[in-house]
Amino acid sequence: MLRVDDLEVNVTRKTMRNMYLRVKPLTGKIEVSAPARMSDAKIAAFVRERQDWIERQRKAMAEKAVSPSFEWTDERKQSAQAGINVQLPALLERWELVIGRKPTHITLRLMTSRWGSCTPATGRIRLNLQLGLMEPRFLEYVLVHEMTHLWASGHGAEFQRRMDMYLPNWRTLRRDLNRELVW
Repeated sequence: MLRVDDLEVNVTRKTMRNMYLRVKPLTGKIEVSAPARMSDAKIAAFVRERQDWIERQRKAMAEKAVSPSFEWTDERKQSAQAGINVQLPALLERWELVIGRKPTHITLRLMTSRWGSCTPATGRIRLNLQLGLMEPRFLEYVLVHEMTHLWASGHGAEFQRRMDMYLPNWRTLRRDLNRELVW
């Protein structure tokens, strides 16, 4: 835990090149993933530079918390799963041709802080079940995003180049999707 002015920041040090900042849904807790040898002073400066963004995220989460809370019921889970399963075959057929790689396995899960994840070494992709209750464009974006990781791990230049090539409006889709946050 690192104190940055009036903010408590949970810091996780990893073998990585870049720093990443998250504001956890529901709780508003601040998390930073940082390179293993990064100094506390650099992490604090990184957080300070992003204080306006942190406050906007917390404010947006607080506004959503005022709305009626969302609860997963068995019926909602089944509906979400059915929604994804109906769309997935056509999406995979289309994007496997474009991207040139295909996942070995796709799992649907309830996720609390991500829309999807990919393990490039095994080709496994996990998708957030919530995507089945949302506009189809969001499922497509997350699937393309995760399939792009089959070529490029991380979100660096190669990943962005490929995303620009596959789905030129991906940044707008990402922004719109993150505004839909319900968890």
